[in-house]
Amino acid sequence: MVPATLETIQSAGNRQTVSVPITVFASGNEWSGLLPSQHLEVTGRLAKPTPGDLVAAVLLVRGPPRVLTPPSRLQTIAGSLRSGLRAAADVLPPDQRGLLPGLVVGDVSRMDPQVASDLREAGMNHLHAVSGANLAIVAGAALAISRVIGLSLPMRAGFAAVAMLAFAVVARPSPSVLRALLMGLVAAVALGTGRARDGFAALSATVLLLMLFAPELARSYGFALSVAATAGILILAPRWRDRLSSTELRSDASQGGDSPGGDSRGGDLRGGDLRGGDLRGGDLRGGDLRGGDLRGGDLRGGDLRGGDSRGGDAKRSYRLPRWLAEAVAVPAAAQVAVTPVLVLMSGQLTPVAVLANLLVAPAVAPATLLGFGAALVAPLWPDAASFLVIPAGYAVGWIITVAGWAVGLPFATLPWPSGLLGLALLGLAVAIAVLILRRRSWRAMALTAAAAALVAVLVVRPITGPWPPKDWLMVMCDVGQGDGLVIAAGPGQGVVVDTGPDPIVMDRCLRRLGVDDVPLLVLTHPHADHVDGLRGVLRNRRVGATVVSPQRTEARAVAHVSAILAERRIPEWTAAPGSRWRFGPSDLSVLAPDPGMGDLHGQGEGSAINNSSVVLHVRWRSGSILLGGDLETEAQEELLRRVRVRADILKTPHHGSGRQSPAFLASLGARAALVSVGADNDYGHPAPSTLALLRRLGATTYRTDQSGDLAVVERDGGLAVVARGP
Repeated sequence: MVPATLETIQSAGNRQTVSVPITVFASGNEWSGLLPSQHLEVTGRLAKPTPGDLVAAVLLVRGPPRVLTPPSRLQTIAGSLRSGLRAAADVLPPDQRGLLPGLVVGDVSRMDPQVASDLREAGMNHLHAVSGANLAIVAGAALAISRVIGLSLPMRAGFAAVAMLAFAVVARPSPSVLRALLMGLVAAVALGTGRARDGFAALSATVLLLMLFAPELARSYGFALSVAATAGILILAPRWRDRLSSTELRSDASQGGDSPGGDSRGGDLRGGDLRGGDLRGGDLRGGDLRGGDLRGGDLRGGDLRGGDSRGGDAKRSYRLPRWLAEAVAVPAAAQVAVTPVLVLMSGQLTPVAVLANLLVAPAVAPATLLGFGAALVAPLWPDAASFLVIPAGYAVGWIITVAGWAVGLPFATLPWPSGLLGLALLGLAVAIAVLILRRRSWRAMALTAAAAALVAVLVVRPITGPWPPKDWLMVMCDVGQGDGLVIAAGPGQGVVVDTGPDPIVMDRCLRRLGVDDVPLLVLTHPHADHVDGLRGVLRNRRVGATVVSPQRTEARAVAHVSAILAERRIPEWTAAPGSRWRFGPSDLSVLAPDPGMGDLHGQGEGSAINNSSVVLHVRWRSGSILLGGDLETEAQEELLRRVRVRADILKTPHHGSGRQSPAFLASLGARAALVSVGADNDYGHPAPSTLALLRRLGATTYRTDQSGDLAVVERDGGLAVVARGP
């Protein structure tokens, strides 16, 4: 999806010249190498744009583009720098080589989806969307270099402006880059002329100019987030920094004490100086209380700086060093400022964002400067670029580590109503918090309650309900509408049966279980809801071998899976009835499909693929489970004729669809049935008829859409099911 300008339309022999903005939807590798400024000829269909979008139409392209002109010289240079950085980053691990170009120039073409998700949920999404921070780093480096070589102040400002313009061209003008560039140019002009500059005035002028010349930014959440974060840093951060770093002097005689019978009508406090302190919200400047009244009053919350009251001893209370106070205040102010926009946009709060951004802050500047330096030298000296990228990779690796750690914390992301209702509730919550925090007694009670809640979440809850349960035997991951199961295979090991539709969700489930080694991966059949999460299993894990169905239906999906496995040099075996493996406490046997059987077609379009599912019987010391993939009626009845098997627990085939064989389900004698299903799915799974059948057979049903992850554990010599959710 790319923005473009439509210049000429030719339809039914008529040719019309126009010049209007459009959005282009296209597919194919031919588009990946195109650069801004190129002229193309395409065949496609014009459609109405989304209401409110400031484009004339949406163009749905059919087939590859025909390139009419090469890119401009400037865009050719910028493209070579971006591609040079990508090539230099090839020496890094996959997750780092994807994030580094995104961090430096906003190139997310190779971004690991899991890394992108972790950054988003940890409140660090701005790190792979080039923003004012990147521009400030480049401008600061340019100013430092120009100062070292002895340039005059106007020359230094001009050099910084050129560096910012060059960076904006290479990074491409996203909304945040445009906002930061204009602010940076305003600051450069102020620096060059020697005039004082007002950051908030520069931000206001920038927003006004961009609204006039690029009005579509008024509907851009990215632009709103960028402006809000900058405003927070300019307005809130200096005040919070000063409060955190200032040194406080308090008098013993004034701490919660009284001035018994004291009356200072028109008098002054001799021997004491109250600078910047406040008396019940009042301001005492210069140490003189003319017309004030201290009738036995107390100084609640006031500061006594530089003096004492009635000769009392003053105690000095030290606060954070200024550099540390600023490091805390900047991300906190930015997060507070963008929170209303995040509530409107996504309906969630990210309490962990301040801590995560504080931890990664020292790594951002080195990664940006080293990466941009690598981009500059890559076209001329690739080896030197690779040398610069290696230390940048360490910085990027630290960012990835922090993001992964942050999203694993309890309540890292809190759900919140979106839209205007969420914004109103947020305003009410802030107002209540301000009232509570203004009074010392209320503040103490609130902090005590918050600390108790934190202890309950971090200490008590893990003790009473840990996840995963100790000595779990199998876990059915809540992957939405799909299947993703993990069978215990020893400490840190698990056999994975299907991977669900989303690699991010599957990887997180494995991380929760502490599985970093997969001796065997079983893909029951090549439907997307069973295999599209494959890369999540492969992420930072060793996979010993993969077992697939011998019936190679859905050729395109099979080829895609085989290509991924070949890329990682993972053996691909064909399942055969009678195959058996033992890993840790688990014994696995393949029951189906029989390679000698033809396709078993059913009612639906994908029935033949479902009926080709690999069927596993897993046994433990205390019981067994049957994993039936997506078998439908025909395959279930064929398996019943061929094999007699009993199981304590059933993984309900095909997410509990209505195409079940009552005779087959009854033959198993299962006392519990697990259903892996997505909430509010369009397929009607699980079918009411299937749930009723399971109840008649005496099986208790557990569903991932209602209870989240489901674990099978050993209890009292038998098997039990433990749900992660309610």
